[in-house]
Amino acid sequence: MGQKKDLTGSKIVRYLAEGCSSLKIAKLLKRDHRTIKRFIQNSQQGRKKRVEKPRRKITAHELRKVKRAAAKMPLATSLAIFQSCNITGVPKSTRCAILRDMAKVRKAERRPPLNKTHKLKRQDWAKKYLKTDFSKVLWTDEMRVSLDGPDGWARGWIGKGQRAPVPLRRQQGGGGVLVWAGIIKDELVGPFRVEDGVTLNSQSYCQFLEDTFFKQWYRKKSASFTKNMIFMQDNAPSHTSKYSTAWLARKGIKEEKPMTWPPCSPDLNPIENLWSIIKCEIYKEGKQYTSLNSVWEAVVAAARNVDGEQIKTLTESMDGRLLSVLAKKGGYISR
Repeated sequence: MGQKKDLTGSKIVRYLAEGCSSLKIAKLLKRDHRTIKRFIQNSQQGRKKRVEKPRRKITAHELRKVKRAAAKMPLATSLAIFQSCNITGVPKSTRCAILRDMAKVRKAERRPPLNKTHKLKRQDWAKKYLKTDFSKVLWTDEMRVSLDGPDGWARGWIGKGQRAPVPLRRQQGGGGVLVWAGIIKDELVGPFRVEDGVTLNSQSYCQFLEDTFFKQWYRKKSASFTKNMIFMQDNAPSHTSKYSTAWLARKGIKEEKPMTWPPCSPDLNPIENLWSIIKCEIYKEGKQYTSLNSVWEAVVAAARNVDGEQIKTLTESMDGRLLSVLAKKGGYISR
């Protein structure tokens, strides 16, 4: 004889609502009368209340140890912090409640570390350019945009009764587009797209500048403008190699015209804020793309929506950035 299926309460509740007795329900469901009665009695009793165990209390001395450990162990788990203090028997909920009064759960900041030499060079750079007219500086940089955004997922509010959208998942990532642009005063130069599959070494970088920046923008400017313009680029190997330096010198960007740049200093480049504006626009509401051309078109459209006042705000922020980096003795600044 086969085993009967587990008894579910939906049919029993419906029959009870219709006024059926337990005996009649047993006949309708073809189950033993005692089984039905037992099921109804257990359902009426409800769930047993959870017995709360007394929480482990920690002393003021242990609390001070936890605070010191949290300061010494950034991004550590609550368990690791308490174990380093030799405090055992504290449940996770209690550990988190204690740490919540003295710390916050945060992600690691994505920026290069600064050592003493870096900080000194950042201070020297700030002193050198403190009296510079930054309206004549062209700030340049590259940005890579992917099909799925910086981290491939997004959070947002979902209405009650609605399901969260399922993000498109790719077996091989999908790649990305490398974009170059510059800003000067209230003007956006570019953006220009690096050809797919091209690795920017010294030769390809110079050829890219020749085909885009010089042909499409620089040569259209007046002689007085190009004479006073300062060209800023970061310390990527393709930018600062002997080949690139000599090539830019032949183009007239030499001596004091190329801006010296301190190491590990994306926070000092205002175009980084432009990249943030563009990425927020193209990836808003968890937007994803199905092709490299579509994400490039989105970058171009977002760049067109950035007006001159926004760019001017970024380029005019340089005086404040220099003063901030001096005040922080070469440390990182908020942008």
